[in-house]
Amino acid sequence: MLDELSLRLVPDTLWEIVEPLIPRFAARPQGGGSAPVDDRATFTAIVFVLTSGCAWRHLPPSFGVAVPTAHRRFTAWAAAGVFEKLHREVLDRLGGAGELDWTAAILDAASVRAKKGGSLTGPSPVDRGKKGSKIHVLSDSNGIPLVVDVSGANTHDSTLLQPMVGAIPPVKSRRGPRRRRPGKLRADKGDDYDVHRRWLRAQGIVPRIARRGIDRNDRLGRYRWKIERTIRLAHRLQTPDHPLRTTRRTLRRIPPPRRRTHLLQEAPTCMSVSGS
Repeated sequence: MLDELSLRLVPDTLWEIVEPLIPRFAARPQGGGSAPVDDRATFTAIVFVLTSGCAWRHLPPSFGVAVPTAHRRFTAWAAAGVFEKLHREVLDRLGGAGELDWTAAILDAASVRAKKGGSLTGPSPVDRGKKGSKIHVLSDSNGIPLVVDVSGANTHDSTLLQPMVGAIPPVKSRRGPRRRRPGKLRADKGDDYDVHRRWLRAQGIVPRIARRGIDRNDRLGRYRWKIERTIRLAHRLQTPDHPLRTTRRTLRRIPPPRRRTHLLQEAPTCMSVSGS
């Protein structure tokens, strides 16, 4: 029986989306072994770790899932693309309801510490050269993440502008074909390069990139606060193994060229990085 915390972490409406995406359990051919742990209980335990930031070893036993089981399922489900599929499904539901604002997309990034290192870390130029990662987020005009990626903290923001825009998935629309192209792209001064403006115009996207030495910093927040709010939620979790991170393979193969409130309250709990 689910308790109040479990229902808040994974409500029934969210589980209806997640359940079809989880790989089916395959019994051993020789039989025997322990009974499989309930998928919903395991998913709830994973969501708790992802959204609370606690270490896997500190997972409370009240969830009824052993720590090795929860971590093993998380690793297997992430490798199977469960979290990425969940993200796509949520985007499709929002798009089908007309709740994605395609008038503009917003691109931003922020650095976080990565004390234990990893393949997606680098010396942070804003933290005295300590190991860190950078979270890159491309959202719609309201801050709903369309593409998420993680890189080393020493990666320049501008190097991912074209790959991030090219990686926007085709999203269901209320009417007509799927959509993946925003009307405008808003970005800060770190992306102020003519090559990006020319490329965006070639894709039919109007560049709205702040110009160094011209645009005032105190005026950029009129739009950026929405994506900064989204990134702030991602800052809860401090490791680069992001289950929704767009794979480098995906970025390479793409040529660089409130019902909303109801849905978002159910889904973003899974759109986070692992806790340890």
